[in-house]
Order: sequence, then structure tokens, then C-alpha cells
Amino acid sequence: MRKTLTALAAACCALGAATAPAQAAAPAGNAPSCVVVWQTTGTITKTGYARNDCSRTLRLKIVWAHGTDGQCHTVRPGGTIWSKVARGVRTFDGANSC
Repeated sequence: MRKTLTALAAACCALGAATAPAQAAAPAGNAPSCVVVWQTTGTITKTGYARNDCSRTLRLKIVWAHGTDGQCHTVRPGGTIWSKVARGVRTFDGANSC
């Protein structure tokens, strides 16, 4: 019984870690350090995210290598923006102020 519960707990934790968005250790791009960035990768697309954890409203855009960046958005504190691109050579470079 104990082995079964341990296995179930390990599987549950592994599943939770696999489905949670991977957050960058440090913000990329030229956005302030209080902006949190991460990406998710699907079968066909990649999505880059930026959450404004600053105490003031910012103008931000998602930055992609090898192509067009996301649009510039006004992001209030606590707000999140995202930009979706096709998978391939595009690399998520974080968020820039604009």
C-alpha cells in the first residue's frame, strides 16, 4: 500500500511539473526585471508570455528571433500579454519595453 501511494504521489508531481508553464530564471529582452517571461510549446505553435509584476503600467511586446515580434501592448500591473507563432526556427527572446 505504501509503495502504491508513493508511486501515485510521484506520478502526480511529475504530471504537475510537466503541465506548468516553464518560467525563465531571469527576464530576457530589455523589459524591467519585474516582468516575468515564459513560453509554452505545442505541437504546431509556440506561445511567449510576459506578466507585468511591476507596480506601474508598462508598454511591452513579446520578442521573437528570426521573424516579426509581437505587437506593443499597454499592460497594467498584474496583466499578462502573449504572442503565438508557428514552431520552427523562431526562438522566444522574452519581452521588450516599447
